[in-house]
Amino acid sequence: MNRLLFIFILLLLNSCNRSSASKEFLSEDLMVAILVDVQVAEGKASTLPISYDSSKVLYHLLEKDIFLKHGVSDSVFTMSMAYYLEDAEKMDRIYARIIDSLVVLENNLMTKE
Repeated sequence: MNRLLFIFILLLLNSCNRSSASKEFLSEDLMVAILVDVQVAEGKASTLPISYDSSKVLYHLLEKDIFLKHGVSDSVFTMSMAYYLEDAEKMDRIYARIIDSLVVLENNLMTKE
C-alpha cells in the first residue's frame, strides 16, 4: 500500500510538468481492472515469506504481467494515473469500485474454502 501511495504522489507531482504529447488515457473500467490486479499482486508479494528485496523483484515481475494481461504499456498507465489524479471525484469513484471488486474477490475466496 505504501508503494502504491508513493507512486500516486510521484505521479501527482509529475503531472504538473507533463507535456501535452499524448492524450491517450485508459478508461475508468480498465484503470479499475488494472488497479485491482495491482492491489492483489502487491498483497501477494508482501505476504510471501521472502526477503523484502525479493518481494520487490517479484512485485515488478507481477506488475509487468498485469500490463501484458491488459495490453497496456507502463507509460500509458502512468499518464492515465496522472490524469485521473487531477480529478478527485474520478479517483474517488475509481477507488470505490476497486474496493468493491476486492471485497467480491475476498468473498469468493472465502466461499471456496
